[in-house]
Amino acid sequence: MTKSAMITICGRPNVGKSTLTNALVGEKIAIVSNKPQTTRNRITAIVNRGDTQFVLMDTPGFHKPRTRLGDYMVQVVRESVADVDAVLLMVEPVAAIGPQEEALIERLRESGAPAILLINKIDTVEKEDLLAVMDVYGQAHEWDAVVPIALYSAAYDFDAVIPISAKTGEGLDELFTELEKYAVEGPHLFPDDMITDQPERQICAELVREKLLTCLDKEIPHGTAVEVTKFSERDDGIIDLQVTIYCEKD
Repeated sequence: MTKSAMITICGRPNVGKSTLTNALVGEKIAIVSNKPQTTRNRITAIVNRGDTQFVLMDTPGFHKPRTRLGDYMVQVVRESVADVDAVLLMVEPVAAIGPQEEALIERLRESGAPAILLINKIDTVEKEDLLAVMDVYGQAHEWDAVVPIALYSAAYDFDAVIPISAKTGEGLDELFTELEKYAVEGPHLFPDDMITDQPERQICAELVREKLLTCLDKEIPHGTAVEVTKFSERDDGIIDLQVTIYCEKD
């Protein structure tokens, strides 16, 4: 017998969920950009540490939807915080609880799922600023450790608060240590050499869409979709792609 844990990562757009997913896996499986709503679907990542397999679900940024795609993305987040072993709510080091966080906390309360608060981007703030963020979310007095807290009545009773930097890797070992508490006895859910459930074609299509987000401006990249029409791999590992880019507008 071994152990496994199903973990959902949620938060507002551009808080660093996909960067964290890539950092935990050690390979790039989720595209990243500085534009909101980069992640459109739930991405499953698999990390094996010791006898434990962590199944991490990177979700789209939680926002107020204005389109059918937005409705779909928000529904993905709502469904992903149910029937899992734990939820990671990722927030920025800002001493205020925004409407997206309030809505997610309410969803956590409804699901009853154990939850950990991740304060990301700690490499961008001073220690004193981070303590102010912790005070907003609850009673916390330690800086560099996993901090059990009790939140104010407007928020949620998080099992722990962990300051991290998904960009630099700071705090990720402490995060894994905390996540091991939620692992349950049983066989691994995926083969040990598997790091994601996404087909290679889908990952490549997403990488092309990442370049659209990087190179195009304003609303244009958000109104595009990429389909791989030809996929072949050379003997030296180079992948040749032909893709069709669909546009929402002419």
